[in-house]
Amino acid sequence: MSRRSVRTERRLFLADGPKAVEGALSVEGCVVEVFATPAALEHHAALLAGADVTLVDDRALASLSDSVSPAGVVAVCRHFDAPLQHVVTASPRLLAICADVRDPGNAGTVIRTADAAGADAVVLAGQSVDPYNPKTVRATVGSLFHLPFAIEPDPAAAIRAAQARGLTVLAADGGGEVDLFDADLAGPTAWLFGNEAWGLPDELASLADHRVAIPIHGRAESLNLSTAAAVCLYASARAQRSPR
Repeated sequence: MSRRSVRTERRLFLADGPKAVEGALSVEGCVVEVFATPAALEHHAALLAGADVTLVDDRALASLSDSVSPAGVVAVCRHFDAPLQHVVTASPRLLAICADVRDPGNAGTVIRTADAAGADAVVLAGQSVDPYNPKTVRATVGSLFHLPFAIEPDPAAAIRAAQARGLTVLAADGGGEVDLFDADLAGPTAWLFGNEAWGLPDELASLADHRVAIPIHGRAESLNLSTAAAVCLYASARAQRSPR
């Protein structure tokens, strides 16, 4: 299941490590089987209590993991992404839309940050990395299992679906016409984040309600994707939780 085509065909993926396995076990019907070494079973006895665990040796476990230092526990899991319409009809107040985010670490960090900021869902749109990629799953540190997410091939469809449900779509854009700290973020908001290297194409950013720039007060050229996402999502989280 190291290849996306195989994961997609089988609708299965691997959750590697105790945090990922703990998250997978919290989603009803997600886990098919857990593999663990005897040492890991003993160390994570509370976590694995009640789970269907198959004991394997270190060599067999390492063949399932792509981690440099396997933690000794891996779960085979079913895909559990939600349809885009299900995500938006749940009336989210804070949504993250990733358009063509290719790096597994960046995508995983955005999901983790969205979870921490109290976002209601994440949409991986366009040619974004597979959320079930082992590196993406690991980078979420369990957050993949904490909030709904959708996979949508058409980023424009994700933007229009969010707007149709009353969310203001804000494109994170270094050349945006609105300063982040002047933006009205109190209402239901969907943040649109682009590719790590080239950002958002104009035809996609133009679909947003506003383009919002994070002010750069020092000499840095820009912020990387995951840092920019953290700043934007937490700005919205603060505004939505502040008394009016």
